[in-house]
Amino acid sequence: MQIRKTTTQDLPVVMQIYAEARQVMAETGNGNQWGDKHPPQQLIEADIAAGLSYVCETIDGEVVAVFYFDTTPDPTYAEIDGAWKNDEPYGVVHRIARAKKAQAKGAGAFCLSWCFEQVPNIRIDTHRDNVPMLKLLENLGYEYCGIIWLGELGDYGERLAFQKVG
Repeated sequence: MQIRKTTTQDLPVVMQIYAEARQVMAETGNGNQWGDKHPPQQLIEADIAAGLSYVCETIDGEVVAVFYFDTTPDPTYAEIDGAWKNDEPYGVVHRIARAKKAQAKGAGAFCLSWCFEQVPNIRIDTHRDNVPMLKLLENLGYEYCGIIWLGELGDYGERLAFQKVG
């Protein structure tokens, strides 16, 4: 697998991956995190324009995952009910999703490992009902730090916040 920046040509497959992720979330008891329309296409277009959206491709060039990655401080992480592991510069991952197809197996771990190679200090959050993501974060050595709130992004409520430090 390999990682590259998302282009506008990737938009149809990226939006399909997000639709599949919403379906899997609903099937695994996490229908509230993204509901039936998050992330909206306009947000993904803005991520692409800002150079902050990435895709994971198979060796044959098939897009199997998508995520947002940034290395500037995230305002949603300014306040936490708990404590971050450090105050050093960090990378942040949002909106990570993988396709349902077999070729996508392991893509989530690959994406998070790539991010950690770029910045060995990563912060990420997820909904408490997102059991697959919680398991992935645990398996990759992320540590629970506390609760953050996503109010300014819309009323999406609390999220469990994690950090991994190299």
